[in-house]
Amino acid sequence: MSTHFDVVVIGGGPGGYIAAIRAAQLGFSVACVELEKLLGGTCLRVGCIPSKAMLESSEHFEFASGHAKDHGVVIGEVGLDLGAMMKRKDRVVKTMAGGIDGLFKKNGVTRLLGKGRLDGRDDQGQVRVVVDGADGESVVTARNVILATGSEVASLPGLQLDGDRIGGSTEALSWPEVPKRLCVIGAGVIGLELGSVWRRLGSEVTVLEYADAPLPGMDGEIRKTAAKIFKKQGMKLQFGVKVQGASLDGDEVVVTAEGKDPMRFDRVLVAIGRRPYSAGLGLQTLGIETDARGRVPTDAHLATSAQGVYAIGDLIAGPMLAHKAEEEGVAVAEYLSTGYGHVDYDLIPGVVYTDPEIASVGKTQEELEAAGVAFRAGSFPFVANGRARGMGSTDGFVKVLADAETDRVLGVHMIGPRVGELVAEAAMAMAFAASAEDISRICHAHPTLSEVTKEAALASLGRALNI
Repeated sequence: MSTHFDVVVIGGGPGGYIAAIRAAQLGFSVACVELEKLLGGTCLRVGCIPSKAMLESSEHFEFASGHAKDHGVVIGEVGLDLGAMMKRKDRVVKTMAGGIDGLFKKNGVTRLLGKGRLDGRDDQGQVRVVVDGADGESVVTARNVILATGSEVASLPGLQLDGDRIGGSTEALSWPEVPKRLCVIGAGVIGLELGSVWRRLGSEVTVLEYADAPLPGMDGEIRKTAAKIFKKQGMKLQFGVKVQGASLDGDEVVVTAEGKDPMRFDRVLVAIGRRPYSAGLGLQTLGIETDARGRVPTDAHLATSAQGVYAIGDLIAGPMLAHKAEEEGVAVAEYLSTGYGHVDYDLIPGVVYTDPEIASVGKTQEELEAAGVAFRAGSFPFVANGRARGMGSTDGFVKVLADAETDRVLGVHMIGPRVGELVAEAAMAMAFAASAEDISRICHAHPTLSEVTKEAALASLGRALNI
């Protein structure tokens, strides 16, 4: 095996494996260092993919348990086989990870199994990368290194994860039984998604959030609507709660919060966010420093302070999203080949895969108001859409924000059925500087959910047709 490569990628998650494949497509010799046997990183193994599999399965369970009869479907007694649900989730993960292995072979990417770290430079100025594998350490060198090590679960002072009763998203994707009482600390994307899974399966879910509404950073109107919908579904949401600690008391977990009596639960899911996985990377051997949050600073081309070393994904500033990491991975590979690579950070969609789904791209109303930008807002509810009516999924709306003078779309925010798919239209339109009128004049098939986006664009112009 070669010990020198044009590009070495440390990390085989969405950003890393995509960067490796794109670099190989561009003619570079490429190696990817990954500690876990399964490629795909946190996202594929214990994050995005397994959580979506569980969300889908739990939605089917809830539909069969209570909503099927609304469609004239009589099922009878419905039971839960949690073990089978978990096995299906694991099959999805294994299949997807195997697919990445196949892509590496197809594109000629060398797979290095072990933990990678930087180790200065050799006599020719090439970057040294140490791979700590099962058989000991080995060293490879590279002209360029892309750091794509991702992130890990963050915790709170006074709250230690025990990997069982008090855990993060990884543990919550593999619990052997449905907890009767579940506490979710944090009403962000992970907390609401996994809280939704276990609520559907029978848990009494209490969500404790420090902010005044769920999903901090999203459009305010979306946040308020989401809170109402989740409460209606049976999720207990408490806002303005400062959690101080959690401790085991037999088979129970006692959660303490400022100004509240101790609360008892069977399990606790800590979902307050994630932190960059930058420790132990050997950054100091090349003079690379991290910021106060453990992130690696980069320039406009995602280059670090060390020549030939780049960083992407959760390791750097910006939203911790798999698709953002993928775009950065492609941008770095193309920059190394052509001298140009670009990511439009104003057009990174965000999606919450609850029911209803929540999706957003561009500026929120609050951000526009704070910046003093004059805009028009138009909203259209799913309750007035024929397709949503037929599906029986009428909660939510689409909101379009357009520049008051130019009509250029500045932001689109959605809560409703399958909006995780609908947001792509908004991102595409905004990428080409479309106006609200442009969206409104595109013929949308009828009856489809996408018509709600068209009607919201029309509403921003003061001429919605179906309400």
